[in-house]
Amino acid sequence: MTQESLIDRLMAENEEFRRLRDEHQRHDRELETLKGISPLSAEQEWRITELKKLKLMAKDRMESILRHARVTA
Repeated sequence: MTQESLIDRLMAENEEFRRLRDEHQRHDRELETLKGISPLSAEQEWRITELKKLKLMAKDRMESILRHARVTA
């Protein structure tokens, strides 16, 4: 099974994976918006740092789900 087909299957069958992917994309869009602002306030800089951490946490969990799905597939 290819990576893409596995992701498609998880998007269809796994609510947690779907939620994490949506969160990751939402955080990415917000990050891109904030990166377009100059100069950034201290609050905006803090939010960028927070978003990067949240994106990484979501990605790590998605990778864990993918690894588990590969083993059980």
